[in-house]
Amino acid sequence: MTPEISWLDDPETFRVNQLPAHSDHRIYQTEAEVQAQQSSLVQSLDGTWQFKFAKNPSERPVGFWQPDYDRSSFDTITVPGHIELAGYGQIKYINTTYPWEGKIYRRPAYALSADDKGEGMFSQGEDNTVGAYVTTFSLNRSLQGKHIVVQFDGVEQAMYLWLNGHFVGYAEDSFSQSEFDLTPYLKDGENLMAVEVFKRSTAAFIEDQDMFRFSGIFRSVRLVGQPLLHVRDMKLRPNVDSDLKTGDFNLELALSRETGEDGSVAVEVTDAEGQIIYSTQKTVNDHFEVDHETIPNIHLWQHTDPYLYHLKITVMDEQGDTLEIVPFDFGFRRFEMKDKIMTLNGKRLVINGVNRHEWDSKRGRSVTMADMKADLATFKANNINAVRTCHYPDQIDWYYLCDHTGVYMMAENNLESHGTWQKMGAVEPSYNVPGSVTQWREAVLDRARSNYEAFKNHTAILFWSLGNESYAGDDIAAMNAFYKDHDDTRLVHYEGVCRNRVYEDRISDMESMMYDPPKAIEEYLTNDPKKPFIDCEFMHDMGNSLGGMSSYDALLDKFPMYQGGFIWDFIDQALEVKDEVTGQTVLRYGGDFDDRHSDYEFSADGLMFADRTPKPALQEVKYYYGKHIN
Repeated sequence: MTPEISWLDDPETFRVNQLPAHSDHRIYQTEAEVQAQQSSLVQSLDGTWQFKFAKNPSERPVGFWQPDYDRSSFDTITVPGHIELAGYGQIKYINTTYPWEGKIYRRPAYALSADDKGEGMFSQGEDNTVGAYVTTFSLNRSLQGKHIVVQFDGVEQAMYLWLNGHFVGYAEDSFSQSEFDLTPYLKDGENLMAVEVFKRSTAAFIEDQDMFRFSGIFRSVRLVGQPLLHVRDMKLRPNVDSDLKTGDFNLELALSRETGEDGSVAVEVTDAEGQIIYSTQKTVNDHFEVDHETIPNIHLWQHTDPYLYHLKITVMDEQGDTLEIVPFDFGFRRFEMKDKIMTLNGKRLVINGVNRHEWDSKRGRSVTMADMKADLATFKANNINAVRTCHYPDQIDWYYLCDHTGVYMMAENNLESHGTWQKMGAVEPSYNVPGSVTQWREAVLDRARSNYEAFKNHTAILFWSLGNESYAGDDIAAMNAFYKDHDDTRLVHYEGVCRNRVYEDRISDMESMMYDPPKAIEEYLTNDPKKPFIDCEFMHDMGNSLGGMSSYDALLDKFPMYQGGFIWDFIDQALEVKDEVTGQTVLRYGGDFDDRHSDYEFSADGLMFADRTPKPALQEVKYYYGKHIN
């Protein structure tokens, strides 16, 4: 296949040769590797890559992926990281408006006319910077002879991939893992991998989040060696019967086979004390299933007691030799809607939540494990029991950490098209996407599918969220239907349907609003509401704010159908720089980087400063959130 730069302009081309999304489980070769959490089946490609920056597509180094291309003029860049924070291009913060508005006329393809294909919009865009990345690798001995895939955890915004001069594939979804099969293109010895990253594509219209606009390979990259018999996907359903004492354990495995030989799979479930509560072993080929296995006297998972069981899957060949081990910790919990009230383990759920952008003052959205653990320590210290992954899937480690710490998750797709329906504060959806535009439907359904498939096994996730501030139409209704068709153990959230009430019976299990005053919420709750109420964003923490929490707290005591909300937001978006005059390290916000137009200090609305120093507002949060812990 020949890659086409025109894919950047086409909303119907968003993944080429990508492997299907699947569960985020990890694989190991031995029990010792599991205990050390170091897999010999994984080879990191993080580190220093060769790099060439271009201001626009016409200036990019065409053919740089060829092995014999002269790359002597290339610089180097660290992966993971943002291109802009490495000193290239323009650092820019903006909230609602698209970065090009007032400079370049763009409207989403097909939004105004079925004949408007948007040709050349981004492929010839003078503002579409390009990063050419190159690295070399030789396979570790432990990966040799296995099926080799590469996993990109996050690339913003559109990427083309080559190996040894062969085109491999294309991806757009910046915040979901993109995985490609490298096996046909590998050679013995040194291999040449090349990635071309464009800052903008049609994805720019549906990735209009309130944030700094960066580009590049900003999350980790790795090779994975899959054994001849391999767990390709895992679907885990640890349900709880209505007695809240009996577990209903269900497990489905989809296996891939490189040969015609069968193997066997052993499954073992142990409790937190290491006692085996279930085990089985079966001969398999490409499918394995445990169906409605009863587990008596279960220990329920919840925020105040995040009790986890341990699943171990061992895949063996016909001779009984271990090929791979898949460990996964999970909890039993029952989440449901009862009498129009969301309940967890039979009790009314109260959300003491925050919205959390991934952020670090030095690395931007390229956060580390230390950042994530620090955030969870702050959650615990301030009675925060829930997080909304605003407004995209987070790093995979975050979901595992929330399972272990008992943080309830609203797991959001990578979707926001704010600038297509709101103009100067007014609702004006004349060219809204995805809306009901059929050419955009598969792109957003794919984002829902990627979110669900990757994280479907995580106990912490109580809600799937369809995205943020994208109005409403048939395409978002189709996303809602996707989740309902695939998962009856969680509820679906979406706030934007409040802008288009025609869809309120087809989108979202809850009434979700942003910044509604308590009086408006009370009016809703006293008029025989259809759905429970959640503030998906409230208490906008900008400047010396966050007063008035008592008014929302009073609603929790008065109305069972008011179930709390998520403060906007957890951490400021600001960057540490050295002041040119004083030489001191300072934090700079939107507009401080000669970025025009900008929404300036609107990037500073967190409970923490960008360097993770707490703000005084956290005292208010700790007090009021501490009154309703469950």
